[in-house]
Amino acid sequence: MKNEHIRISTDDKISLFISLATMLGAGITIIETIDSLLEDAKGNMKKVLTALKEDLSQGKRIHVSFSKFPNVFDKVTVSIIKAAEEAGTLDTTLKQIKENLQKEAEFLNSVRSALMYPFFIVITFLAVFLMILIVVIPKISQVFMSLKMTLPLPTKILIFLSDVLTKQTVPFLIGFSIFVLVAFLLYQTQRKRISQLFFSLPGISQIVIQIDLVRFTRSMAMLYSSGITITSSLELCEGIVMSQQVADMIHQAKMIIFSGKKLSDSLKTHKKIVPNIMIKIIEAGEKSGSLEESLREVAFFLDYQVTRTLKVLTTLIEPVMLVMVGGLVGGMMLSIIAPIYGLIGQVGAR
Repeated sequence: MKNEHIRISTDDKISLFISLATMLGAGITIIETIDSLLEDAKGNMKKVLTALKEDLSQGKRIHVSFSKFPNVFDKVTVSIIKAAEEAGTLDTTLKQIKENLQKEAEFLNSVRSALMYPFFIVITFLAVFLMILIVVIPKISQVFMSLKMTLPLPTKILIFLSDVLTKQTVPFLIGFSIFVLVAFLLYQTQRKRISQLFFSLPGISQIVIQIDLVRFTRSMAMLYSSGITITSSLELCEGIVMSQQVADMIHQAKMIIFSGKKLSDSLKTHKKIVPNIMIKIIEAGEKSGSLEESLREVAFFLDYQVTRTLKVLTTLIEPVMLVMVGGLVGGMMLSIIAPIYGLIGQVGAR
């Protein structure tokens, strides 16, 4: 599929759904709406709108056109739009999708914000490390070599790395470029396996599960409110989560519901990853006939929980990373200073 690599930003998607919902709600035809949006569209957004216009001109529905862009519109969004087109509630549903995208964007922004500080610390450390290797070590190593000193292993490693960067710059850059290219190609071809491996790491796996539960309950609420059956909703949600544990839980839930049981019954068998309060709220929603509202309440509660967890983790990570970076920088400086003190000691002994 030639459109499978096309992506647009979340802000562009929100803008698209706002424009479609507003213009359709005002009575403007879909073709006129697309023509209006195409006037200011650029890049991938223009490709999406052009494809949409061509399909609509041929009598196809919006969800058919959206399904051609899997990296722009996921299966949940496409299914909700399909149900809305069949029910004649497209403008209302587009507003709901827009609101869901905004909540998703706010949620992901909170996740990114929590990761920004550790990322900044790592980048700062790498910059200091490179500065020491390129500026400090070459000058110190000349002194050590001229005196033919016996150097400790850490100092030898730093000098070796410095020589690679300063004296073998071209081969290093070529090798580094090849490494980055291979890593990129490997990620592109094995993205799912690499992601699963990363998401299974201790500490990260629990956060990923919580994030997935937020996306799962929020998507389920939208699908269920659109009139899509609960088994079909579960099947669609299975493809939007990151953790294999949550995907397996959703798959098993679908099988259990097929056998005539309720969603809450299936969740009770996965108490290791599903919070008890989530099970209780969904169970109450099933009994009262307000499952959609219960799912929205669970999504809101879990969103709050994940945001709070990330803030706590960030607070804990800050001092730990500062100590680690300080220790690494201090170790490098000690590797430089220790031979100098050894030299001074030898001179003093004489």
